[in-house]
This record gives sequence, structure tokens and C-alpha cells, in this order.
Amino acid sequence: MKKKFNFFLLPLSFSILFLSSCGSKKQEVPQSLAVSNNLMTVSGVVLRLQTLDNVVRSSGTILASESVNLAVETSGRIEKIYFKEGAHVKKNELLVTINDDDLQAQLKKTEFQIQIAIEQEHRQKQLFETKDIISQQDYDISVNTVNTLKADRENLIALIRKKEIRAPFDGIVGLRYVSEGSYVSQATHIASIQKIDPLKVDFAIPEKYADQVSVGDLVQFRTNETKQHFTGTVYAIEPKIDPNTRTLQLRALCENKSEKIFPGSYVQIELRLQQITNALMIPTQAIIPVLKGHTVFVEKNGVVVSVPVKIGIRNASEVQIIEGLSAGDTIITTGLMRLRPGMPVNVTVK
Repeated sequence: MKKKFNFFLLPLSFSILFLSSCGSKKQEVPQSLAVSNNLMTVSGVVLRLQTLDNVVRSSGTILASESVNLAVETSGRIEKIYFKEGAHVKKNELLVTINDDDLQAQLKKTEFQIQIAIEQEHRQKQLFETKDIISQQDYDISVNTVNTLKADRENLIALIRKKEIRAPFDGIVGLRYVSEGSYVSQATHIASIQKIDPLKVDFAIPEKYADQVSVGDLVQFRTNETKQHFTGTVYAIEPKIDPNTRTLQLRALCENKSEKIFPGSYVQIELRLQQITNALMIPTQAIIPVLKGHTVFVEKNGVVVSVPVKIGIRNASEVQIIEGLSAGDTIITTGLMRLRPGMPVNVTVK
């Protein structure tokens, strides 16, 4: 009976030992395996210095290089219109005349008076120099009469010129709004003249580029309607920042020999500033906006580190980093909402 009891007890002991051994293996997990299971895999990029085309994009408005509304200086009736609507005119070309019959009559009268006064002055001069019949005062009066009449003549000529409208520069005359025989005053809009070759382009850029732009910088622009690209150069910069928009106003000049662009058009601007040869660029999605600026997540020694940065130029897919990072840093670009500083992470570099 004793041997029989031991025979059954031995398998039972082995069973208990086996079950106990299995239970202990399930509870004791290697520490390295636990950390591995908690690692989060994300994507990242390694920063490298690169060349950046410093292009500022904006919107602008086309202006005529010269523009004026034709109007009279003195009221009167239009006697003759010499221009054709939409035609090219040259500087000083006569465009409109206002009736000046009264001034012409006064001018003719003054011419006669001048002629008589000159003859009188000659006689007075002879009497004064040779015969000493008249005094110096009498002779001076005759000379003054001639000079006064000549001044009156110049004044009348100036008034007659105000009855004419001449082209102040080479350009194109627009539509006219009066007819011959119309009575016009200074408030009457007769027509306009536009000089559209070259053209001016007005636009503004953010104030952070104020120290980078200069006269002579290249400007490219296009209109939404024509899709054609045009090139110009910056020739004037407003010497102050607009306090309302925090922008700097610029003006460029562009050739328009084909006359395919007209003043008033809305254009999209690309201003090319000096090229940056050592720029640090990161993907736009890596930037995290915070209360006082921007931060990025950087992988250092296998853990996540939050680094505040100062950003610069933006393009379609990347942002320039001015401060906070250096070449060789590994920037995390995915899983940003789930990351926390100090978290272990596995970065797949693209």
C-alpha cells in the first residue's frame, strides 16, 4: 500500500510544479519588452542647410504712370474739340478750345496802344536828349506807359492760354463727356488722359520684410483674366510703415508696349528679394502654434523635446526657422497631437 501511494503522488507533484512554473512566467515580463511596447513610431526629418528663394507674395493694383482729368481753368463755351476718343495724343497737342473772342479783342486793342506808346516814347526821348525840352520825369512816364501796356498784353495772352486745353504728356484720351457748343466750368469733366506705357504697380508687404526690400528688386505679377506674366522693378518705397495694417507700401514700374494691361486691374504679385543660402526649412505641419509664438517637437536621445522657435519666410509647404534649431536636428512631423515632452519615441526619418 505504501508503494502504491507514492506512485500516484509523484505525477501530482510534477503537475503542481508545472502549473506553478507557468504562472510565474506569465507575471514576470522583461523590462526591455515593456518599454518597447510603449514606444510610439512617428515620422521626422533631419534639418539641413539649403538655398531659399526669398519670394514675397502679395496682391496689387495697376496704375497709369501718368493720369489726368481734362478740365478748363475758366468757364466758357466750347468752340472746338480736336481729339478723337481712344486716340493717342502727343504732349502739348491742342485738344479743346473755349470761346475767347472778348480776350482776343482786348489783345488787339492793347497791341495798338503799345504801338502808339512806343512811338510816343521815342519822341519823348529825342526831346529829352537833344533839346532838353522835357524833364526826366516826363520821359520816365512815357517809358513806364510802354512797359505797363506790354505787361497787360502778357496778361491777356495768359488768359487766352487758359481758354485752351493741351495734352500735358503723351498718352491715350478716354471717352469725352461734352460736345462742341457746351458751356463748361472748372467742375465739368471733359475727358481723361492715361499714359499706360510704362505702368505703375502698387502693393504692400508685411513689415518684417522692410529691411530686406530695396529699389531695383525684381517684381513679377499676373492678372487673373489674362494669365499672362509681366515683369517690373521696384522704383519707390514709402518711408514709413502703415500703423493700421503693419505693412510697407511699394511701387514698381513695368513696360506695357502691347497695351494689354489697363489701369485699375487687380494683380497677384511675387517680389523676389535677396536669395538666402543657409536657410533652415521644416515642413509646415511640424509647426505648433502656442500662446507666445511657435514650438516644434524634436527627437533627442530617443525622447521628445519641445523647442520654441522663431519662424521666418513661408512657402507652399515649408517654413523657415530663424531661431531655436540648428542643422542636424531631427524634427518630428507626425503624431504631434499625441506626443508629450519626455515621451520615448521611435522616429522614422524620411
